[in-house]
Amino acid sequence: MRIAATADLHFTPQSYDRIREQMSRVRDQADLLVIAGDLTNYGKPPEMESLLNALVRIRLPVVAVLGNHDYESGQEVELIRMMTTEGIKVLDGTGYERDGVGFAGTKGFLGGFGRGVLTAFGEAPIKAFVQAAIDEALKLERAMAQLRAEKRVVVMHYAPIGGTVQGEPPEIYPYLGTSRLGEVVDRHGANFVVHGHAHHGAAEGKTTAGIPVYNVGLPLLQAGNPASAYRIFDI
Repeated sequence: MRIAATADLHFTPQSYDRIREQMSRVRDQADLLVIAGDLTNYGKPPEMESLLNALVRIRLPVVAVLGNHDYESGQEVELIRMMTTEGIKVLDGTGYERDGVGFAGTKGFLGGFGRGVLTAFGEAPIKAFVQAAIDEALKLERAMAQLRAEKRVVVMHYAPIGGTVQGEPPEIYPYLGTSRLGEVVDRHGANFVVHGHAHHGAAEGKTTAGIPVYNVGLPLLQAGNPASAYRIFDI
């Protein structure tokens, strides 16, 4: 299978116009499109409706997770309903298998990496924050446990390793992801992971166990030479 992956579309008609021509070529280059979160800019159904109109024209199967921007207006359930109605497979702590390839995904959360991971100690708000990160890691655990395919792709919005956020200001590293997610991937195994969110991070990295991780955020892809709206993976 050939997979095209992107993230951080932050859809507006004007922003999509800048990548429309690039996206029109994806059907000739891939069998499936993965979108790793932040499909919309403010999480509003009219944004999603416009984006879905564009995605339908691509005529490819789509697998996606939501990102933090998609939660901004508190209408994420409606967004998921709209996407599912159009045939998009939305992963939210769930797994999906197609043509011998398994996909596991969740939004993920923040909290830091390695020895800097925030722990549930002290004030109640800190404990609630850490619990949100743990809950997302548990959702990913459930998703990966559902897969039976030997070939596995993990999709999330937040970064599971510190390596692919490098390039962003160091002060915001803890807000870009958490290695709690990477630990789950290493326990279950995968061919590779794709994520977004870190617009100015690094394109590639590896988990502690050596599983490849790719940052497919659109700003990063557009900064490449040549600029692209997606990255292609063969599995």
